[in-house]
Amino acid sequence: MAETDDLPPADDGHVFQPAGALTIGRAGSTERELETIPDPLTIDLSRIERMDTVGAWLVHRTARNRGARVIGASAETQSLLRQVAEADHPAKVAPENEGGPVAELGAWTVEAGRTFVGLLGFFGATLVAFANIIRRPKRFRVNAVVQRFDVVGVRALGIIGLMSFLIGIVVAQQGAVQLAQFGAEIYTVNLIGRITVRELGPLMTAIMVAGRSGSAFAAQIGTMKITEEVDAMRTIGVSPVEALVIPRMIASTVMMPLLAFWSMLTAIIGGGLLCWIDLEIPPLTYIQLISEVVPATDLWVGLIKAPVFGFIIALAGCFQGMLVQGNAEEVGLKTTAAVVQSIFLVIVLDAIFAVFFSSIGWI
Repeated sequence: MAETDDLPPADDGHVFQPAGALTIGRAGSTERELETIPDPLTIDLSRIERMDTVGAWLVHRTARNRGARVIGASAETQSLLRQVAEADHPAKVAPENEGGPVAELGAWTVEAGRTFVGLLGFFGATLVAFANIIRRPKRFRVNAVVQRFDVVGVRALGIIGLMSFLIGIVVAQQGAVQLAQFGAEIYTVNLIGRITVRELGPLMTAIMVAGRSGSAFAAQIGTMKITEEVDAMRTIGVSPVEALVIPRMIASTVMMPLLAFWSMLTAIIGGGLLCWIDLEIPPLTYIQLISEVVPATDLWVGLIKAPVFGFIIALAGCFQGMLVQGNAEEVGLKTTAAVVQSIFLVIVLDAIFAVFFSSIGWI
């Protein structure tokens, strides 16, 4: 137990003089003794043999809150008390909703600008990695690319085919209902063919790939960042961009046109099925009409957009994965950000492509 000298309250007031060790094991009893001693208080540490951080914090807090004097401390104890005092500062708390919606809009704009600049820098790093692989082809990881082909392309055929098939049915049904008001149900075939080949095929495929593969890229690389596998790669001289990012970008860029064509085909089949059942257009007639109303430029537009969409999805997913740091919660946040960012960039690029192809006469 801490010893308290029963000294009369002279110039120094009431004196508290613990002896032995003032450590975490005695912190509770020491605090209770200090509470029983009235002010003014003087803490005499001349008989202290050992003190840890908890004991030093107890002395410092008492001196701060009650204005107590601390005397008799050894050089080592004084150093510990000084370190505790230097660390004693209130934590900074960010003000909530300070500035209102305008401040939030400004913060969002700044964050969006930083993300865009970071994405451009990451794009530059991928170009450098591509150049390094071209100069040294032996560094190209064929097995990693083939594995990504399977994950991004082959395993996505089922869900993309089903989604596109149902979208084709929906487009045909809604188009037939609206065109029936003008007695122009036959033009439902035009609607199905042009909208699925030119827009819905590549766009819906890109959204599905962003939600399926883009999120997987961010989660995989983010987990590797947390487990320090990325740092280990750098330590042994392996570029993480060449080993992790390039295979995923190549796979997404190459597989997207194939997936988009598959999406167009299944959407046309779905629309043809509804036309056969609801509008009584025979399959052979439907195929002939599709070949007549869908120009080759529409197919080229869809197939040109698809690889660009795939590259952007892989770029955004890998970029967000590389930003993960700290804990597992970051993986979820960056995975969500990768999907949102990918879909946003795909839609922006789709609008740019629409304006561009219209300006060159591919309408």
